[in-house]
Amino acid sequence: LYIHIPFCSIKCMYCDFYSVANREDAIPDFFKALFSEIKLYRQKPLIDSIDSIFVGGGTPSLIDPGLMEKLFELIASFVDLKQVSEITIEANPGEASLESLNAFQNIGFNRLSLGAQSLNPDLLKFLSRPHEPKQIFETYDNARQAGFENINCDLIFNIPEQSFASWKNDLNEMVNIEPDHLSCYSLTVEKGTELYGLVSKGKVSMPQDDDSFQFYDYTQNFLAGNNYSHYEVSNWSKIDRECVHNLHYWRIDPYLAFGPSAHGFDGKTRYSNVRSIDGYVESLLNKKLPISFEEKLTKKNITNEILGFGIRMAEGVDLNKIPKSHLDQLKMNIKKNESKWGQFFCKTDKYFSLKSNGMRFADAIAVDLMI
Repeated sequence: LYIHIPFCSIKCMYCDFYSVANREDAIPDFFKALFSEIKLYRQKPLIDSIDSIFVGGGTPSLIDPGLMEKLFELIASFVDLKQVSEITIEANPGEASLESLNAFQNIGFNRLSLGAQSLNPDLLKFLSRPHEPKQIFETYDNARQAGFENINCDLIFNIPEQSFASWKNDLNEMVNIEPDHLSCYSLTVEKGTELYGLVSKGKVSMPQDDDSFQFYDYTQNFLAGNNYSHYEVSNWSKIDRECVHNLHYWRIDPYLAFGPSAHGFDGKTRYSNVRSIDGYVESLLNKKLPISFEEKLTKKNITNEILGFGIRMAEGVDLNKIPKSHLDQLKMNIKKNESKWGQFFCKTDKYFSLKSNGMRFADAIAVDLMI
């Protein structure tokens, strides 16, 4: 179950997730609409056996814990929270007090995802992040004090003007505080973002691929040497701390999603909600689900999704999940690409995966293998 809370204190220049700043006035109406959406879904067949809840955004930790408690009381009316092993809330450094973190932990959140992004003050300023490096450690320590035993930290590489030494320092300092999970992403230029405009106008130059590969290869080796398992292209974890929620996405499992711009999947059809708070609230005032797009997946779609997400994971693609009508074609595509990518392939009768040194090429390989 995913819930999207779109409110932020500032809109980061690289972020293409739906979020808004300076809209605190809309929070009461938004939550009324969110509660209405959830109640409307109670009239429909729901996905059984929900075992993970992720509250993302936006910056959901900005929300008053009292509102969040009411949200969970409603969810508990149709989900057995005792069966939910992982309940995550996203937070930004400096924007989640010890008091709030204590309250969120008491509500039932047992996993915190902290948007650290960088420990370099100049790079944080470039990314328009509203925190200082010291606040990363302060918020992390507060989360531990509040009882969070499962903490993820996000870090970004491939930032313009980011030195290799700076990235190594980020990883060193982060490993020293021993988060349970690390997500290390390459900065990407997404259409519609401020970063896209700056790059398009030639005001910002992105690093070359060779630099990105150096950062990525070092990250793989360094984190492996510090007992972090590389279980997905951009994600590393301590033992048994893989993100249960994200594994569901990557394995193409069904999930419910609430909130503006949220994407859901019932096993056959993908849908997404309107990307607007005002449009979202208006739909639900009229007792209509705020769905703006629906697509029923064909067997070809399913094959390509299982492949595209599967080879990003260390566990690889479960070939038994590939529709039989497309399995032979996929195997043929794998064979056709042996000369180009074969040095990175791991194959058995039941699974297809990439070696660790092939992870950095996962997206390109997926494109070549797709049906």
